[in-house]
Amino acid sequence: MTLQKNSVAVVTGAGSGIGRALAKRLAAEGIAGLAIADVNREGLDETAAMLGDTTVSQHVVDVSDRTAMQAFVDAVISEHGRVTHVINNAGVALGGTLREVTLDEIEWLMGVNFWGVVHGTKLFLPHLEKEPEAHIVNISSLFGLVAPPGQTAYCASKFAVRGFTEALRHELEGMNIAVSSVHPGGVRTNIANNARIAANTEHTAEEIERRLKRINRNLSTTTPDRAAEIIIKGIKKRSPRIIVGPDAQLLSWIQRLFPKRYLAIANAISGGKLKET
Repeated sequence: MTLQKNSVAVVTGAGSGIGRALAKRLAAEGIAGLAIADVNREGLDETAAMLGDTTVSQHVVDVSDRTAMQAFVDAVISEHGRVTHVINNAGVALGGTLREVTLDEIEWLMGVNFWGVVHGTKLFLPHLEKEPEAHIVNISSLFGLVAPPGQTAYCASKFAVRGFTEALRHELEGMNIAVSSVHPGGVRTNIANNARIAANTEHTAEEIERRLKRINRNLSTTTPDRAAEIIIKGIKKRSPRIIVGPDAQLLSWIQRLFPKRYLAIANAISGGKLKET
C-alpha cells in the first residue's frame, strides 16, 4: 500500500471535478498533508473548506508555466517538508477539428495538458526519490486510448501523457516510485462546459451550445466521487494503468481487439456517440 498516514500528496486541478474529489478522498484517508493547486482561487478555496482537519496548503498556479511550477514545488517542500504522492490532474479541453483550431489554441492546450504533467513530474521527482515509497499519478483520458474526430488536439495531449507516463514507469521500474496512467471516460464534470471552442469554427453559437449539451448527455453516469474512489483504489494497488468508468473499460477493450476498426464498432454499439464529440 502506498497511502500511509504520514503521506503528503499533491493534487493539481483541485478546484473542481476529479481533482476536488481526489483531494476529499485523500483527506478521508487521514494522510498527513495535502497540497492542492489550481488556477482558480475561488474553486481552490471551496475545495479546501471541504477537507476537514487535514493539513492543507493552497497554491494558485498555472501548471503550464515552468517558473510558477518550480515556485510551487519549492512552496510545497517548504510548507510540508516532503512529498510522497504527486497527482497531475489539471487539464483543459478544446473543441474543433484540426482545420478549425489555431496553432495558438493547440499550444495553450498542450501547455496545460501535457507540459503541466511534465512539469509536475520532473520538478517533484528529486523529492519523490528521497522517499521509501512514492507515487506519480498522471491523468490522461479515454481519449488517450481512442481518438474520435473533432478531438485532434485533445487526443494529441492525452496520448502524449500516456506515452510519457508509460516510458517513465519503465525507467523507474524496480525503484521506490510507482507510476500510474489514469484514463477516465465520461465523468460528470464541467470540462465540457468550460472547453474552449476553436476560434475558426464555422458553427454558430447555437450549434456549439447544442454540441455541448450533446456531450454532457453522452457522458456516462460516473461521478467525480466515484472516479476518485477508483483512482485511489488503483493507487493503493500500485496499478500502472487505471481505467475509470464503464465506457472507458468497454472502449479500451474494443480498441485492443479491433485497433483498425474500433471507432466504427464503438459507434455501432453506442448509437454513434463518438462520431462527433
